[in-house]
Amino acid sequence: MSPFTAAVERLDEVPGIGLTAAHAIIAEIGLDMSRFPTTAHLTSWAKFAPGVKESAGKRKGKNATGHGNRYLARTLGEAAVVVGRTDTFLGEHYRRIVRRKGKKRAIVAVGRSILVIIWYLLSDPDAHFIDLGADFYARHANLDHKKRNHVRELEALGYRVTLELTA
Repeated sequence: MSPFTAAVERLDEVPGIGLTAAHAIIAEIGLDMSRFPTTAHLTSWAKFAPGVKESAGKRKGKNATGHGNRYLARTLGEAAVVVGRTDTFLGEHYRRIVRRKGKKRAIVAVGRSILVIIWYLLSDPDAHFIDLGADFYARHANLDHKKRNHVRELEALGYRVTLELTA
């Protein structure tokens, strides 16, 4: 892996991906990202793209992503589980999805996010990973929308709500 040292070091910056995982990822997808014009092409090839099969409002099938590269899927799945325990943006992303959808869907969703990050890191040799921080969602929450939604929920339950600012 000595000719690929720079790429391995860039992938090692991503939380959840160590040297061994970086080696496995490079071995499976390579360094030439011109084969995948967009991130959607890479995630579709790896079968980490969300499969939506719906007709007349009914979901068809099991909504699985399909059979892709099992070695890449295993590596991304392990990275997603590891990053779920960290205090990073991807860790918070994992925990938010687990609350709503469950662990298996969270692993696939965060694995896809990691794969998108990998595409950007490998397609631009000058790119480096910058973590957005675990508080990204809290910093970008619209407080007026949250307040309005909570008031509507209470009014739907039959309460009359008046809001006062505390000093």
